[in-house]
Amino acid sequence: MALSLPIESTIKSLRYQIASCEAQLQDLRHQLADAENRAHWHTIPFESLSHDMIGGVPGDIQTEFLAVLSQNGERRRYAKAWPLEKHEYKRYGRQLIMPEVGLQGQLRLKTSSVLVVGVGGLGCPAAAYLAGAGVGKIGLVDGDTVEESNLHRQILHSTGRVGMTKVESATVSLTQLNPTGEYLAYSSRLTPDTAIEIFQSYDLILDCTDNPASRYLISDTCVLLGKPLVSASALRTEGQLMVLNSPPRPPGDILGGPCYRCIFPKPPPAESVVSCGDGGILGPVVGVMGVLQALEAIKIITRGIQHPDLICHIDIDKPRFQTNNEMPPNPPEPPSLLLFSAYSNPPFRSIRLRSRKSKCASCSAQAIVTREALTSGSLDYVQFCGIVSPVEALSVSERISVDNYARIRTGTNPITGTEARSDSHTLIDVREKVQFDLCNLEGSINIPFSVVSRTSVFVKGNSAKDVGEEEWVTKMRGLPEKKPIFVICRLGNDSQLAVGKMKELGLDCGGRRWVGDVKGGLKAWRDYVDPEFPEY
Repeated sequence: MALSLPIESTIKSLRYQIASCEAQLQDLRHQLADAENRAHWHTIPFESLSHDMIGGVPGDIQTEFLAVLSQNGERRRYAKAWPLEKHEYKRYGRQLIMPEVGLQGQLRLKTSSVLVVGVGGLGCPAAAYLAGAGVGKIGLVDGDTVEESNLHRQILHSTGRVGMTKVESATVSLTQLNPTGEYLAYSSRLTPDTAIEIFQSYDLILDCTDNPASRYLISDTCVLLGKPLVSASALRTEGQLMVLNSPPRPPGDILGGPCYRCIFPKPPPAESVVSCGDGGILGPVVGVMGVLQALEAIKIITRGIQHPDLICHIDIDKPRFQTNNEMPPNPPEPPSLLLFSAYSNPPFRSIRLRSRKSKCASCSAQAIVTREALTSGSLDYVQFCGIVSPVEALSVSERISVDNYARIRTGTNPITGTEARSDSHTLIDVREKVQFDLCNLEGSINIPFSVVSRTSVFVKGNSAKDVGEEEWVTKMRGLPEKKPIFVICRLGNDSQLAVGKMKELGLDCGGRRWVGDVKGGLKAWRDYVDPEFPEY
């Protein structure tokens, strides 16, 4: 007979706790053996060394040799008395003297491991400050290479490393910043097949990615493995930050911190997701969010990362086991969503988040996200979040290639068969004004897509004045019927939608005027016609 979900959850939780205790007990045994070994050699008096132990050298040389050994022994004895290396006191001195960190917090940082998923605008400043703070082991996951367009915000990369993988570039920078740390590079995109294997050897995870599918995958993996998660995002001039799964309790435990699915049970519509490449990003904005991620990670580590169910919580100064009835020494902060807006006053505001959702697919007692589901591939995160297919809103007869449009500008018009003239057609650029001002084709007219899309459809029989027709529509109606209208945008998507809207407005004069778009937009124009046209 199949076991009920609560019983299965309890069994899994107990097995996980036992395995964790055994691993930590083994580690303690190694530490004890090492300490006893050092104590043994420190207590052996140098005068007790036999003639054989120093090689049978003459008496005067033997005396000098023993004196040197004695001095070195004193140095070793004094050096071992300090828990940090001499250079570490100097390197981390400014934070060591803060009560929020102190010696215990620095030791926790030194023995901790953090995985940074995404080495871009968020991951670069986050990893830099974690390395600077003395985190002992930092993993970097990213499958991309450094591009010139990354450099205005991704501070670990440089012009000389364009074309290098981001994880390799970041490793070079972090090693130069703090050579005492261990930096591991994973130069491939995170997938359900690899997530658990990579995550399990780290204490804390930072989500520095830029797409919903990755965020759900990272959160689910953190819940399954009992890892706290610091998640952030940024676009244009705004950003947001959350600390999730903290404390990291097993699924079904209501005392655990909420996961990403608790806050966002359903992903946003795929077509509404805007990337930095399309929407833009101000470098310091994403930098602020990355620095805040590092700050939250340091706070979690120095307070002491809580183990799932508070089992086997180890204090660095006094190792001990902690039972479920004991409160952690530093309770986690209540979950909240921090919002940042660079052009608002004040720029920060915080929203209190709900606790774990009772029917969450990932962290509730009814969770359907399991290790088996994750590794088997039955959880398709891309399908769950949706795929935006290339826009195909127009027929072949309503579109023209950049090659043919170039001929129209310089030679014979393939549509009308007549010789091209500068006034033979109208070119509408539907990019927003800020992009149009960067670069544009000579003679084009800027009517932003945001203006076109919100224009009301003209009602036949009423005057333009009666329906409040916008000025740009009135001007287009005044063009000769045989003068075609070409519409262009950055990538060839908005232009198709704009053509459809223009036809709804009747600007094709009932089919007597050709209205269509330039396929591929200005990107295709640069790729196939004018390589000198600016790329941004």
